[in-house]
Parts: sequence; C-alpha cells; structure tokens
Amino acid sequence: MYPLKFKPILKSTIWGGEKIIPFKHLDCQQAQVGESWEISDVPGDESVVANGADAGKNLTQLVDEYKAALVGENNYKRFNGKFPLLIKFIDAQQDLSIQVHPDDELAMKRHNSMGKTEMWYVIGNDGGKAHLRSGLSKQITPEEYAQMIADNTICDALADYAVQPGDVFFLPAGRIHSIGAGCFIAEIQQTSNITYRIYDFNRKDKNGNTRELHTELSKDAIDYTVSEDYRTHYTPKQNEPVELVSCPYFTTTVYDLTEPMEMDYSELDSFVIYICMEGACSIADNEGNQVELQAGESVLFPATTQGLSVKPEGQVKFLETYV
Repeated sequence: MYPLKFKPILKSTIWGGEKIIPFKHLDCQQAQVGESWEISDVPGDESVVANGADAGKNLTQLVDEYKAALVGENNYKRFNGKFPLLIKFIDAQQDLSIQVHPDDELAMKRHNSMGKTEMWYVIGNDGGKAHLRSGLSKQITPEEYAQMIADNTICDALADYAVQPGDVFFLPAGRIHSIGAGCFIAEIQQTSNITYRIYDFNRKDKNGNTRELHTELSKDAIDYTVSEDYRTHYTPKQNEPVELVSCPYFTTTVYDLTEPMEMDYSELDSFVIYICMEGACSIADNEGNQVELQAGESVLFPATTQGLSVKPEGQVKFLETYV
C-alpha cells in the first residue's frame, strides 16, 4: 500500500463560483463549480484513484480489497466496511440554503444511513465580505421554528459570523447551519449525503420553481440548544501541531510548516488524510514511497503507514484528519 491521490469529483451548483478549478490547478472549463469532492465513498460518487498501481479503482473497491489495512481494524468493523469520511472543497458565490443533518440514530431509522457531523476550515473570505451561519442565536421551540420558516424570519434566530481565513466551525449533527456568499471552505464530514433543507431564501430555479424544503423532517433533527459562541477557538502556531476538533467521527489538526517534520502513526489504528490549503511539500512514508502535495490537493495514507517525513517547499499549510 502507498499514499493515494484521487481524481476530484466536481459539482456545478446554482450557488457555485469559479475558484475551485484554479485553486486545484485543473485544466478544464466547467462553470459554477460549487464543490470538489476530494475523497468520497458516497454511493454513485465514489472517488477514483489517480496514481500508482491502484489507479482506476474506486474507493469502495479499495476498502473491499484492503479492508483494515486501508482504514484500520476498528474502523473497518465500526463502519461495516464503508469508508467513514467525505472530504470536500466548497466555493460559495451565493448563500447556500440553510440546512440541518440528522444524527446517526435518526438517519439510520429514516434513511438506513449514517448521520452527518462535519467541520469547516475557512480558506478564503472573498476579501473580507464572507459570512456564514452556525447554530441558534435565541431559544425557539419546534413550533416557533416551523412558523419562522413559513413567515421567512428563520434567519433572525441564527448566529451569523463574518469569517476570516483560518476560522474553524464544528457542526455536530443537529446544528442548523449555512455557508454564506464569499466563503471558500475545506469540509470534513461523515460519509453521508442526508441533508434537510430548512430555508432557501425563496430562490427559484431556471424553470421558476422553488426548491423543496424539509420542514417536518428537520423539526425533529434540530438540536435546539443555544450556545454563546459556535466558533472553534485555537491559537495558530508554526512548526507544531494544533488540534482543532476531536470527536467520535474524526480528529483534525492543522499544520503550518516552514521546517521538515516527522509524523509518527505507529500507534494509530486509522488511515490519515492530508488536505492542503497553502504552499507545497514532499512526503515520504516509512516504506520509501514519496508523494508531492500542493494547495488544492488531498492525499490518503493507509492505516499500514507507520510514519511520514514532511518537507515543506518554503511553507505549507494542511489539515490532518483521521478517525
């Protein structure tokens, strides 16, 4: 086994912008790309390996073939042979709909699917104009929630944040959220495509139709707890790991390196993913495999990886995530 890169799955959306293709150094003409699915095992959207001996195989086939050697013993059992994370870059030229995702219990009961806990790392904010919504700003009941949807006032009950590059938001299942116009984001989430659309600003598609809302489904999925601050606070540091999120579904750390660093994964029973936001580096694993990583790329290191040597080319900033 060796470090795996995948072909991106580009998704054009009504709210998508034009940042993803140049950010990823791609040579294609697709317009309004709102999402690049970097590493995905979602049925119908399985990532395909782009490098090495396994090129052309998709992620589902890799997990079937390599099992715990790819994902880790515990992960293979816990997630029934499914790859547990979905990695994306998101470019919002307009506000996305306001959404919520069910937790595992509700998603399994209704959709035979895992729920969706996720996190955002803000890469860009369109020159300071970007904002996003995360969580409730005041206490409301499920009945008041449904009424606020009906009378177009739901945004009055949501916490709204102006964002800067490096901002982090953790979004456990049940937390209302929306990516706002101008946000360029790296997203790490459970492998699930279950989304309840709460509100879409009464937008119409090219045929004059509004998009379906899931008011009743979302009413039971929402966590109505109000918190003072939904932003994840951390102190940026150079040349040392800074943990951002640790939850049952993923642990994510940011690295901002100007010097080489040795990574020890000998005690970790999981794959590891690097998601690069800035700069470039070369990485060698303990078996002598080498891979180059630059801004806009992601790489999957199998669970058999014992250690990595990371050498920045000047400076590199990336997220490390594992389960």
